[in-house]
Order: sequence, then structure tokens, then C-alpha cells
Amino acid sequence: MEKQQINNRIEEIVKAHGFILVDLILRGDNHLRIIEVFIDGEKGITAVDCANVSRDLTEAIDSENLVESNYRLDVSSPGAERPLKFLIQYYKHINRKFEIEYTEDGEKKLTAKLLRIEGENLFFAIKDAEYKINFNSITKAKVLISF
Repeated sequence: MEKQQINNRIEEIVKAHGFILVDLILRGDNHLRIIEVFIDGEKGITAVDCANVSRDLTEAIDSENLVESNYRLDVSSPGAERPLKFLIQYYKHINRKFEIEYTEDGEKKLTAKLLRIEGENLFFAIKDAEYKINFNSITKAKVLISF
């Protein structure tokens, strides 16, 4: 089956669980296809969430013959190193520091703390200054992990 059909079916199953499909990576060859599925949600993802989605994906892949060879399915959250793609991913990171690249009269870069979200506007703080950035102008966003 072609990648778009697999992507559509996987996205449908992920959405049925109340999550979003962040990324789908298909690699390998006809001997062993590797399917990596990255899911996320407003409150994050647990190991149980991944197991439940994996079980339903495996059932669909097998019963609908979505992959015609042996395969390995990996379902996980995107991890901190992956940039955020969807507005819903930001909510669980309120009060965390971000590195943001966005377009507003040219390309700009900002390292700041996410204060709140109102509609499609994200409000960041650097010291006493507050910056409003529309989600649609963000080209890259990464949560900075501090220990």
C-alpha cells in the first residue's frame, strides 16, 4: 500500500484515541519494514497510551494488509528534541522556556518563557517584557529542557 494510504489510516486511528499524529516514518525494505509513529496530545502521552494505539494500529495493519512484508511498529511521543508542530502541543509547556523562530517583518529568533495561550496567540516573556507571537508565524519551536 502506498505511504499516503498508510498515513491516512494511522492518523484516523490516532485521532480515535484523542491524540494527534506528529510524524510517521516508514523505512526499511521488503524484508523488514519499520514504521515509526510519533503521537502527542494536550496533556502528553503515557506508555499506556502508546501501547493502546500500538495495539489498534497492529490490528489494522494486519487485518487490512496495509504492509505486505514483515514489519516492526514503534509508537512513541515525539520527545523533547523534536520541534513542536501543532498548537495543541504548546499547552503542556506553559511556564517552560522555548527557542522560537518566527516571521514578523523578516525572520526573528527568541528565547523566552511561554506564559499563556489565547486563541492562536502565544505570549512569551523575557524578564519584564512580554511578546505576542501568532502560532501561524512560528517556523520552528523547541522546548528548552532545564535540569
